[in-house]
Amino acid sequence: MRKFGGPNALSFVSPEVCSVLQGYAINEPLFPNLKTFELWFATEEFVPFIPLFLSPKTTVIDIGFDDSPGPLKATVASILATFSILCPNLQDVSLDCLPTDPAITAAISGMLLSSNPYSLRSVRVDSPLTEGALEVICKLPELRDLWLVIERDTPLPVVVLPNLINLVIKYDHGRDWLQVFHGATLGKLETVAFHSGSEQIGDFLEEFKRVALATSTQNTLSEFYLYTSCSWNPSYSSLLPFTQLTFLLVESSCDDGCSSAVDDNIIVDLARAMPKLKSLELGDAPCSEIPTGVTAKGLIALAHHCPDLSTLRVHFQVDSLSDPPAIDGVTSNASSATPQTGSALWNLEVGRIPLPDESVSTVAATLALIFPRIKCIDYFYTNWQKVMDSISISRKIINYSSKNTPLYTSN
Repeated sequence: MRKFGGPNALSFVSPEVCSVLQGYAINEPLFPNLKTFELWFATEEFVPFIPLFLSPKTTVIDIGFDDSPGPLKATVASILATFSILCPNLQDVSLDCLPTDPAITAAISGMLLSSNPYSLRSVRVDSPLTEGALEVICKLPELRDLWLVIERDTPLPVVVLPNLINLVIKYDHGRDWLQVFHGATLGKLETVAFHSGSEQIGDFLEEFKRVALATSTQNTLSEFYLYTSCSWNPSYSSLLPFTQLTFLLVESSCDDGCSSAVDDNIIVDLARAMPKLKSLELGDAPCSEIPTGVTAKGLIALAHHCPDLSTLRVHFQVDSLSDPPAIDGVTSNASSATPQTGSALWNLEVGRIPLPDESVSTVAATLALIFPRIKCIDYFYTNWQKVMDSISISRKIINYSSKNTPLYTSN
């Protein structure tokens, strides 16, 4: 067996079965050819048996722990130390939902310090690390993927990761994440993701621009993700220098009232600056409180400038779709702003944006004009399903007219 894992793995291997198997693995690995060990929701009962499945040929360990309270902390800490011994050539270590505890921090740090630094390609551990472990991890020569949990006042070394492609930073205090970029060598960085637990996020995007432009990130970055539970109106103009972006997600909350201030000017600027966009998600799911928002003009700009855009989530004014969209002023040449028939957008999230019954037909016609390939609308109010049904019927009529084929077939 070369791989063990999957969402239902534990349903086939009970602790009782593992106890029996343990008797067959006293002097040698139970699965000597296992390369990948993958386990979701590892329970307290099963965790002690994890080393049973590992071998010197295991290069990938991907475990999500059961985050329920209990004595799991001590059990997890004890088995972490065995990984680098049982698997001397680890390449990919992913440990999610780790219990928060100094013993876990010490154990995971010790495991990483004793691993082969020339074989590690990916380190994704949902836990802080000791200062010594950070010093080593931030200089691994072959590292491609890194997840860092930064605590308050965590001293970070100068990051020298010339082959790093994906970087995830989880933090909950102020601007500690900035330390990662100061003097950093990140020549191949393509993806950054920030998970902020801070109550005050400040002018995050401007600060990111300032530190990122000091590296070569501007030329390589293609995906940017920011997750925060704050109600927040960011300055998206700070991201305009990152012209290679294909995925842009900035998630914030509307729980204390609509936090979206995205309008046509912002959308048009982003569309012009980032023609390679494939997914654009700004703010939380669109809500019913929309004092301002993107109009048909902004949607047309996205269709025109970003033909590969397939997924879109922005707050927009549905009233602007009730009449045929005006295209004047989207670009300096109005005729060039006509929606692209090849626009790839197929998934539109409308959330809780209300839609009156009398607007269903015109909204459907306008969306089909701007995004001719749309086929999925993520909605709360059922009138949006009527929009999708109307678009589908229109397409059948067009197909019938152009191909002269029956709209319906009977058995």
